[in-house]
Amino acid sequence: MATLSEAELQEGLERLAGWQVVEGRLEKTFAFKTYPEGVAFAVKVALLAERTDHHPDSLEVRWGQVRVAYVTHSAGGITRLDLEAAAQVDALV
Repeated sequence: MATLSEAELQEGLERLAGWQVVEGRLEKTFAFKTYPEGVAFAVKVALLAERTDHHPDSLEVRWGQVRVAYVTHSAGGITRLDLEAAAQVDALV
């Protein structure tokens, strides 16, 4: 799996509201009104990861927010799989 070119990455980001590249990873922070809502969302992300066999590099639960970050370590950067995973995570909200 090849990493995305800068142009491919920018094109992908245009279709993903709120996602950005931070320290070489595709990342987004989701807001929730309560801690349990955030935890429930994180569980959905974890189940999605197991189902698709593509896991977030980071899944951080904080009060009122969940941060999700993707990078394909085996490719050494962001790939098409990361963009697809980001879109699938967005669909969970």
